[in-house]
Amino acid sequence: MWIGVIAKGHPPLCHNTRARPGSQKQRNVHMQATAIQESTERRSDRAGKYLTFALGKEEYGLEILKVREIFGYMEITAIPRTPSYVRGVINLRGQVMAVVDLRAKFSMEPAERTNQTCIIVVEINRAGRKICTGIIVDHVSEVLEVPADKIEDAPSFGSSVDSDFILGIGKIGDSVKILLDIDKVLDAEEIAALIN
Repeated sequence: MWIGVIAKGHPPLCHNTRARPGSQKQRNVHMQATAIQESTERRSDRAGKYLTFALGKEEYGLEILKVREIFGYMEITAIPRTPSYVRGVINLRGQVMAVVDLRAKFSMEPAERTNQTCIIVVEINRAGRKICTGIIVDHVSEVLEVPADKIEDAPSFGSSVDSDFILGIGKIGDSVKILLDIDKVLDAEEIAALIN
């Protein structure tokens, strides 16, 4: 008999006619099948439209529902004693918001501003609180529909590397897009402290 719950679209994991109910082998098979099912459900949850942008040669994606506005680079007022990746604040039509340099946040080399450099206003949510923040990117690419079957889990880099901020890896043609969980990239409490 087939053992375990088989995730839709995946081949059976094991054919075992001898496994006794409650045996270690049966429990292992069930755990593997459950993991596959959970992975499939996560991919389905992440499917949708993403705004893609570049930092250097790397392409990233943000859930379109998190994006509020995009505009060209503008003058930013620096705030003393803030983290190095926080460039300061801007006044956007009467609303003061913090601006984060995503290159600096990701420990990338700085780049010169160009006429393609822009600020994406994103809405971050932490503990039920919604805050709009600007992120500086090299340039915006396009809005893409990424289906569930084109999204893979982020690879594991070991316990010393935090990759929780990666929603997944989108496979678009021959390229890949790093899909970001912007709520985990930015610290809502830290951002709120800058503008309050």
